[in-house]
Amino acid sequence: MMQELHVSLFEMSMCLSNAMDLVSPAVVDHHKRVAYIASSIAAELGLTEQIQEDLIMAGILHDIGALSLNDRLDTLNFEVDSTHAEVGYRLVKTFDIFSNIAPLLRCHHLTWENGKGSSFRGEQVSTACHILHLADRIAVLINAKEEILGQSRNICKRIEEGSGEKFVPELVDIFLSLSQRESFWFDAVSSSISQILTGGIRTATIELNLEELLSLSQLFSKIIDFRSHFTATHSSGVAASAEGLAKLSGLTGQECRMMKIAGYLHDLGKLAVPAEILEKSGRLTREESNVIKNHPYHTYRIIETVRNLDKIKVWASLHHECINGNGYPFHYDGDDIPLGSRIMAVADVFTAVTEDRPYRSGMSKTAALKTLRQMAGNGELDRDLVALLTLNYDRVNDLRLEAQTSEYREYREFGMI
Repeated sequence: MMQELHVSLFEMSMCLSNAMDLVSPAVVDHHKRVAYIASSIAAELGLTEQIQEDLIMAGILHDIGALSLNDRLDTLNFEVDSTHAEVGYRLVKTFDIFSNIAPLLRCHHLTWENGKGSSFRGEQVSTACHILHLADRIAVLINAKEEILGQSRNICKRIEEGSGEKFVPELVDIFLSLSQRESFWFDAVSSSISQILTGGIRTATIELNLEELLSLSQLFSKIIDFRSHFTATHSSGVAASAEGLAKLSGLTGQECRMMKIAGYLHDLGKLAVPAEILEKSGRLTREESNVIKNHPYHTYRIIETVRNLDKIKVWASLHHECINGNGYPFHYDGDDIPLGSRIMAVADVFTAVTEDRPYRSGMSKTAALKTLRQMAGNGELDRDLVALLTLNYDRVNDLRLEAQTSEYREYREFGMI
């Protein structure tokens, strides 16, 4: 009998932050720096541990609404458009456990002049909102490629110039006091910043149960897929199809839920793939194909950082391995590929061939089954699972359609099209 699954909320949040860092080397560790700076200011101000921890979580996730590469790079400009803050707020609101930090994300680009003593779109603009805004602007001024102490004076000058207009004067004063400590700057750019944050947050002990993990993984899938209208519902379709095939294969109820979670997470590494490659209508170049081949590897390594997700990691990340050993990136074959990964591979191909792509419309039932059978015949997919899908095509397809229709409705509500 399988043990009940419990996963750290903090580790999952850090996992998402690491995944978002795949977008560009320029954004690596930005979220963590903001989390560290914000919590340091809050501690110096004497705010409660709960507020400090909320700021760490908000810092780690504050730019999740910046879905494209250009959006992410724009957030590193000192003067930045804040559209992504609203998208991030709406994404986070879909996960109940993040209710405390959602207002912080919504307001994290609100200046002192625009937000003092008021509410913003129905959310109270708290001191924590202003701290997160200040920490974010400090972090974007840091050049991680250069020696940090030599930058500190100019950073302080830029921030001080915004005191009373962009930033709360009291918070600027606290930052200037913190800036006198070399350790503050060393921590902000430390290669061990993840461990530094872990040591300062009790939330690291909060564990998600299976249903909470399922809800959070669905949030992850939106961040992965909403970058392109061609992939906007892909992970939801894979998750529903994989869960359906898992039930038909005789997996336990817990394993079926874990399969759905793996479906939501299977393309996490695609955050490393530029949207222009995902949306390309013509044939991919060899270089572009190599970039695509990175994504299951990244999925594996990112999920690997979260304890108790070993099985989900394997099911999610081996979805491009083939029975004949010609898949990627690990070239496993035959019995080396567990049943969950084989199910995921079939669910991924099934969903991909039945949905619209830049280079073709979704296939009919006849065409989809022909493709799946050919791939099974070539040793790319598991023959028994393709046969099982063939016998239950309409049932699994209805699950896929229902999930993708619901997700597309939400995609439209987010104003992504």
